[in-house]
Amino acid sequence: MKTPLVSELNSEQNVTTFFLVCEKEIRNTREGKPYLRLELGDRSGTIEARMWDQFESAAKGINRDDFVKVQGRVEIYRNRPQLAVLQVRLAKPEEIDLADFLPQTKADVAKLYGELLEYAASIANPWLKKLVTAILNDPAIAARYKRAPAAKVMHHAYLGGLLEHVISLCGLAKLAATHYPELDGDLLLTAAMLHDVGKLDELCYERAIGYTVEGQLLGHIVMEVETVSKTMDAIEGFPPNLKTVVQHMLISHHGEYEFGSPKLPMIREALVFHYLDDLDSKIAAVRAALVIESGEPEWSAYSGALGRKFLRLEEFLKSNSAKTEESVANPKLFP
Repeated sequence: MKTPLVSELNSEQNVTTFFLVCEKEIRNTREGKPYLRLELGDRSGTIEARMWDQFESAAKGINRDDFVKVQGRVEIYRNRPQLAVLQVRLAKPEEIDLADFLPQTKADVAKLYGELLEYAASIANPWLKKLVTAILNDPAIAARYKRAPAAKVMHHAYLGGLLEHVISLCGLAKLAATHYPELDGDLLLTAAMLHDVGKLDELCYERAIGYTVEGQLLGHIVMEVETVSKTMDAIEGFPPNLKTVVQHMLISHHGEYEFGSPKLPMIREALVFHYLDDLDSKIAAVRAALVIESGEPEWSAYSGALGRKFLRLEEFLKSNSAKTEESVANPKLFP
């Protein structure tokens, strides 16, 4: 296993290790001096890197998705680590273990996909059941569905993350439909299973998690509406009004225009699903922040996705309890 991981680069230190090139560009300082900017990553995250001098040969020989060996120094800039690169070269194939660079779920993917098919089978509406089973049983889709991340950075950003996210949403959909009996549970389950199917084509995830050209140009909402609409059109007799409802569930699930939804949720199930999706993604982002060692026992690492850090509640309550017990045992220490 490579050391150190990106997540361990949290103080000023000299490092020599391997990274995946996630981004590469030539930029200019305010004074007009060019420099090489890289985003380097491994399975634990990414770090911004800059090479100020003698970078021309590296810039020509290194591209995005290349593995590189880097010698440099970690510097803290605006409370975040940044890598000043001194030397960089392409890594040799025998120096690289792919498991070091692509984070992946710890869950059993085959078992998760089995659960997903069980949720699909539980749908009572015959048209919605035909729709989701047609998509989930497509071998080409199933293979990517089992591997795809749910996002590049925001949440569930690891192999198998999309499947984890969807299974979680299916559980939330069932709970919401039970708590609010007026909701159409079949419609919520359908949205859970299909709302991110466009990410199978929007994202690339062979060496690094990034965006395909089509993903950059179209986005997953447009891509999944096309995929799902074609499937509905191929089902003889699929009700036109139900097709419109399914399409609305897909295009409105981001909830706001500024978040990429071309329409606001205007069906109660669409509104509920948006909040379920938002809740699950945010909890995943909190969970990711809390597992990273921050150097502060009572605080998580800073979450860029949520713009804050989070209190480690158990540690905070434990430390408060310990202080209380000590004050009782040693009253002179706490007059």
